[in-house]
Amino acid sequence: MPERAPGRAAFGFIFATVCLDMLALGVIVPVLPALVVRLEHGDYARAASITGVFGFAWAAMQFFFSPVQGVLSDRFGRRPVVLLSNFGLGVDYIVMAVAPSIAWLFVGRVVSGITSASFSAATAYIADVTPPEKRAARFGMLGAAFGLGFIVGPALGGFLGSVSLRLPFWVAGGLSLANAAYGLFVLPESLPKEKRSNPSFSKASPFGSLALLYRTPNLLVLTVASFLYFLAHESLPSTFVLYTKYRYHWNERLTGISLAIVGLTSAFVAAALVGKSVKRLGERGTLLLGLASGFVGFVLFGLAPTTTLFMTAIFVDALFGLVGPAMQALMSARVGPDAQGQLQGALSSMRAVTGMIGPIVFTQIFARSIEATHVNVPGAPFLLAGGLVLASLATVALKTR
Repeated sequence: MPERAPGRAAFGFIFATVCLDMLALGVIVPVLPALVVRLEHGDYARAASITGVFGFAWAAMQFFFSPVQGVLSDRFGRRPVVLLSNFGLGVDYIVMAVAPSIAWLFVGRVVSGITSASFSAATAYIADVTPPEKRAARFGMLGAAFGLGFIVGPALGGFLGSVSLRLPFWVAGGLSLANAAYGLFVLPESLPKEKRSNPSFSKASPFGSLALLYRTPNLLVLTVASFLYFLAHESLPSTFVLYTKYRYHWNERLTGISLAIVGLTSAFVAAALVGKSVKRLGERGTLLLGLASGFVGFVLFGLAPTTTLFMTAIFVDALFGLVGPAMQALMSARVGPDAQGQLQGALSSMRAVTGMIGPIVFTQIFARSIEATHVNVPGAPFLLAGGLVLASLATVALKTR
């Protein structure tokens, strides 16, 4: 296929790729545990244990294969990596749709963790075709794609799952395959051959990829701040449902509404406010504003005595969504075109690390905090998250210019 300049359709495809990845992931969230229970013949205890293993395995695959896909995209171009990932993800969801046993389902989750690691190549694509001063806004649009998938996916999965537990997997597979087919026609290559790098094992390994963050001038400080930000963010998916049910006695309906609000506000901030904030405050100022808002939001989550105050905190914490795009823009400006994929792969690997340790840390802190006989502090996980964000804020404020 002759190379042509990427246009609006190409960016739309990358946006759709990220959105559909999140949508396909979200579609199976409500039904995967129920399918595990069915395959385990109603043994809930064993099903819960297996579901936890599935989650860890998925994050582990992200850790190992995000750098691989990023480095491959630096060598062979973004287009083949993104399209093959979409195709592989679609086939994998179909395998899970027909999985006759836990073993088959586990293989499906492992493969989906590998193929959905295409975010590193997709983000590198955006860095290729966007001037540095406009990257934060484009990265914000990718954040909006995450939010949109987070809103629609679980709701759609719950509706489809009420018809059949297998149906959401078929739909997720169809969406991914349709996106891959569409991309064959609209997605040009973004990385010219003369700007590509030669792959190596050290670059493709997660540890070698993460070394890029350490040895590149001016990246180490932002790497530390990113790790603290990623880890703090894990407190929300890990303890949100448990905390609100325990402290405020929420039912499933109110939980669903609140999660939809979280998704909507996050998508609005990413799509509508990132670009405006960068124009007014710059990338560093936008990053500081986002971290300060996240700190206040997490503290309010942890201390709010009523549902009304907790819901108010969601709107404050929504500005935390400024952090990711601004941070990515600052970091992508510090490496060349031939290392954008490696950079995004390294960031995805680092996020996968926090995805593995964060749920354990925050759920255990929550459990210990409500078991304490003398001091009952159910909001302890969010207060810890606030402390991590404050440390990230201090690191950026004191160590960057």
